[in-house]
Amino acid sequence: MIAGLSGPVPAEAETVRLAGRDVPVRWRRSGRARRLSLRIDARAAEIVITLPPRAEREAGLALLRNHAVWVLSRLDHLPAAVPWHDGGQVVLDGCPLGIAHCPDGRRGVWIEDGVVKVSGEAPFLRRRLATFLRQEAGHRLGARLAQIAGPAGLRPRRLVIKDTSSRWGSCSADGTVMLNWRLVMAPVDVQHYVVAHELAHLRHMNHGPDFWVLVARLTPHRHMAEAWLRRHGPALLRAA
Repeated sequence: MIAGLSGPVPAEAETVRLAGRDVPVRWRRSGRARRLSLRIDARAAEIVITLPPRAEREAGLALLRNHAVWVLSRLDHLPAAVPWHDGGQVVLDGCPLGIAHCPDGRRGVWIEDGVVKVSGEAPFLRRRLATFLRQEAGHRLGARLAQIAGPAGLRPRRLVIKDTSSRWGSCSADGTVMLNWRLVMAPVDVQHYVVAHELAHLRHMNHGPDFWVLVARLTPHRHMAEAWLRRHGPALLRAA
């Protein structure tokens, strides 16, 4: 039994019985949240329920039960996590590349003949590859941001590259644009749309009609990119 409370909630996931199945739930309490919400964390394959400051956990459980069919369907359709390994594949700009462990290499991580080569000890291959992709994201996404922002007269304060569990990007009121480094694995047109979307928030901090008019001026890829991210985004979030 889970008691209702308005104080802190545990950050760790717990198992909740839902429609005859055990599902992992992670609780978050947010001082900024105005209402209950739930989402699927594709990377962790768990449900995240966010509570406003004074909301009780029982209300969160009721929300979960009311959306049981949707939640279970989303969990069932999550792609399997496929870890990076020697002889496997990684994707960059939507193009699959082979992975080769080169223990005697002295160049860190590099791309050669369609293969990402990773030096160093085998247990650190995945970590070094993730670091490499994050660096590539900074270079490639930064270039796309400058390419779109300049002609449109948009001036972001700075670009921040992060590893977020569900968001591809955001734009804060101070002009900081955040992009998920995993976006660098998506096709270039998808990257272009996400960057344009966040840049449009520099002028319109909402999703009203004027915002979408500006997005359409900045990129022609909106509908294709949104469909692609719905279908393939969870796999990128689980790649590691």
